[in-house]
Amino acid sequence: MIKHLTRTGNSVALVLDKQLLEAANLDPDEPVEVSTNGRVVVIAPAPSKREAAKVAAAKERMHAKYAGAFKRLAK
Repeated sequence: MIKHLTRTGNSVALVLDKQLLEAANLDPDEPVEVSTNGRVVVIAPAPSKREAAKVAAAKERMHAKYAGAFKRLAK
């Protein structure tokens, strides 16, 4: 699907059709997280505080368990 950016003041906007919002499971009333790898823009539902806390806890557990291996791999 080819879309065009729309000028909005000093910014640009991307209008997403209802079908695309539904296919991506996005709610127009909920916040989204926008990220890029320098070439691709990714729009995803923003993680809830509960999900973010679970990811942070898992990260801490992995760091505690594998910190030595990560350190050796970094060399």
